[in-house]
Amino acid sequence: MSTSNNTVFMPSMLTLIGIPGLESVQCWIGIPFCAMYLIAVIGNSLLLIIIISERSLHEPMYIFLGVLAVTDMALSTSIVPKMLGIFWFHIPEIYFDSCLFQMWLIHTFQAMESGILLAMALDRYVAICYPLRHASIFTHQLITQIGSVLALRAVILVTPFLLLIKCRFQFYHTTVISHSYCEHMAIVKLAAENVRVNKIYGLFVAFTVGGFDLTFIALSYIQIFITVFRLPQKEARLKAFNTCIAHICVFLQFYLLAFFSFFTHRFGSHIPPYIHILFSSLYLLVPPFLNPLVYGAKTKQIRVHVVKIFCS
Repeated sequence: MSTSNNTVFMPSMLTLIGIPGLESVQCWIGIPFCAMYLIAVIGNSLLLIIIISERSLHEPMYIFLGVLAVTDMALSTSIVPKMLGIFWFHIPEIYFDSCLFQMWLIHTFQAMESGILLAMALDRYVAICYPLRHASIFTHQLITQIGSVLALRAVILVTPFLLLIKCRFQFYHTTVISHSYCEHMAIVKLAAENVRVNKIYGLFVAFTVGGFDLTFIALSYIQIFITVFRLPQKEARLKAFNTCIAHICVFLQFYLLAFFSFFTHRFGSHIPPYIHILFSSLYLLVPPFLNPLVYGAKTKQIRVHVVKIFCS
């Protein structure tokens, strides 16, 4: 690394300052973050163990839920340990390549989580609108293919982030990232060169993944609601809604936090930086924390097996 004309050439180390403006209380902010992380890991692990061990739960809905649990644990683990290292142990330094790898992990798991929510919505659509064909359509082979396509889509779309930063940028204004983790735009803003291509590609990926998935989730639930409201019996309508309510809660909190974080980071120049960072961090921590709680509370089959485990 060398410095010239107030720029840094190819830095080997970067510094994450955590939450700008709240440095004095970061040690206290770390406590609820750590609690959410522990609950997320324990809750999703318990969810995964139940789904794997109970053969009655080897159905598409619960298989997708198991994949979501793994993705949630991986996503939260990719940011929280380093974040707590900044908040509690004052270790803000991170290698440049490690920062890029963390960025790749975060955005890859985000894209995968969005895709899994879409797959779960399509599963509910087929189960409610075409119940007699559900078993023949959502076979284990199709579920495996869907999982492979979602993982491949995430890797293909996110990997250019690494290449566009690593290959295009050599000079940086500073090595200090005003963030608690390595996020794509936070790194791009450090560059002392033209970042237009990076910004455009970032928007393209966000709208390709989020826009595509959200559109088809919405269409799936419109068709589900139309089908449910046509059912003649009130009990049948309630039963159909109960199979969807947990997924609706999960996808609403995921996308509401995602869009708020995305738009405030890019267009909310009048919003204090610590609000940006707090919501960006909560966007990555709240879904893994809430998902097992929502599914545990709203899904009878999982709730029964959780009670069995604790009673035994």
